[in-house]
Amino acid sequence: MSLPPGIKDDFPLLARPTRGRRLVYLDSANTSQKPRQVIDAMSNYYETANANVHRGSYDLAVRATEALEGSRAKVARFINASSPSEIIFTKNSTEAMNLLARSWGHANLSTGDAVVLSEMEHHANIVPWHMLAAEKGIELRWIPVDPEGRLVLDDLDRLLDGASLLSITAMSNVLGTINPVAELAAAAHEHGAMMAVDASQYVPHLATDVQSMGADFLVFTGHKLLGPMGIGVLWGRRELLEEMPPFMGGGEMILNVTKEGFTTTDVPWKFEAGTPMVAEAVGLAAAIDYLDNLGMEEVRAHETRLTSYAMRVLTERYPDTIKIHGPSEPAQRGGVLSFEFGCVHPHDVAQVLDESGVCVRAGHHCAKPLMRVLGVPASSRASFYVYNDEADVDALADALEQAADLFSF
Repeated sequence: MSLPPGIKDDFPLLARPTRGRRLVYLDSANTSQKPRQVIDAMSNYYETANANVHRGSYDLAVRATEALEGSRAKVARFINASSPSEIIFTKNSTEAMNLLARSWGHANLSTGDAVVLSEMEHHANIVPWHMLAAEKGIELRWIPVDPEGRLVLDDLDRLLDGASLLSITAMSNVLGTINPVAELAAAAHEHGAMMAVDASQYVPHLATDVQSMGADFLVFTGHKLLGPMGIGVLWGRRELLEEMPPFMGGGEMILNVTKEGFTTTDVPWKFEAGTPMVAEAVGLAAAIDYLDNLGMEEVRAHETRLTSYAMRVLTERYPDTIKIHGPSEPAQRGGVLSFEFGCVHPHDVAQVLDESGVCVRAGHHCAKPLMRVLGVPASSRASFYVYNDEADVDALADALEQAADLFSF
């Protein structure tokens, strides 16, 4: 299996040089580049169908509403949801997780209840639960991470005993670790707990089936899967969404309003107060079409091959200098390589690489608890996607040579 040749040509920004050099974009775990098909779909919406949705009977408004709801249906099919009504549009994964914490969590958790997280979570799956703990006195429990970057599940039964929710990343944005979500969901349900999945890094890279995962909730964001910024998704089982109170109040989410009170409309619109992000939903649908045309199995196979190549090239070229965090087996991880490079600070590494046109992320990657587990304040991170190839990996390796020369080791 392989992706079609010339795929870089679909991404206009990749053709633009930076600092007089070929742009080598290796920061897709942060945000992906956008293919021409997504850019054109959004432009076409604004040029031919721009109107507010659900509020007008004229043709333009009807077409705008159809575009939004058609996008919702496409997302539902992409992750194998039971119904489009289980898809709630948010502005990103962070808002989706906050919606879950403030709506489901606030309604169902009280003093003494426990939420189980892991040490590899992104702040978006930590801070909302800290906020709820400060307000309602819930307990946070933590699944540890071993030196290979995998969850330590030996004590899972004790951690889940009496817990109300297990909320876990499907793929670490730092380690690349792919977690056994279905196994974790089964364990959570066995202990009477709900299962939430942060799939921000997973959905763009692997075929996703929320039903086979056994999850109760799942969040992801559009801008990491070739779609635009400004749109994300909360998926939840419909019966759970129907029981949850609204997250925000205002237009779109009401059935009726009087001076005495209000009643909400049906899900998913109950959670989508105000004018929605219609053009962004159109762009997300176009991104899904693009990935469907590639085939998610081919996407995954390409990234596994490229990750394997990158790990081999970097460790062979810098055997005593580079330390790559996370599982050593490429099949157990996504296309994310967080690394230390000698004694050079990650921000200095990133700055030197930028001089060669190579874009990597440096910092704590919104995962400070994990950084403390790894014993580092930060790391450099290269992350791959469908438009990357072996030449990009070679460019990374060559640019690191300049860093080694500059810092004299």
